[in-house]
Amino acid sequence: FSLDAFLEGISARAFRFAELGLRHREDALDVVQDAMIRMMGYRERPSAEWTPLFWSILRSRIVDLQRRSLFRMRWLVSPSAKTADDDAIDWIDQAPDDAPDPARTHDNRETYRSVATALRALPTRQREAFTLRVLEDCDVATTARIMGCSEGSVKTHLSRARDTLQRQLEDFR
Repeated sequence: FSLDAFLEGISARAFRFAELGLRHREDALDVVQDAMIRMMGYRERPSAEWTPLFWSILRSRIVDLQRRSLFRMRWLVSPSAKTADDDAIDWIDQAPDDAPDPARTHDNRETYRSVATALRALPTRQREAFTLRVLEDCDVATTARIMGCSEGSVKTHLSRARDTLQRQLEDFR
């Protein structure tokens, strides 16, 4: 199992994770690419370490970009001005429609759009805990290591995220 194969297998999920956190397609692509480049320096590490290491690197890159953007916005833009989030590209709308059944494709897109919107509305730490534990299937210890917090904090963030998502997504039960 090579690092190249690992990165190829994780790239789409990493992009979705970054896009949810950054709300901007190009920024998400940049941080994923940067995280993958940084992973090349860890090529000699055992493959069992790659998953938590990659997610830690990606999360750090996302947080760095969020901080830089926030800092720039404070200095360069007046408080009443439009934020970068107002111009965010919804990559779902840009996706090609390859499915043979238009009604099913529409329903799938609407469902994904609703889930993505609900995830974006979560506080950052809750969104990270939910994404890593539920969508990426990382265990609690790995998630805690990636997020840089205790296992108890991961469980708290995940519980709150699930409660919020359950309330927001009642229609999909």
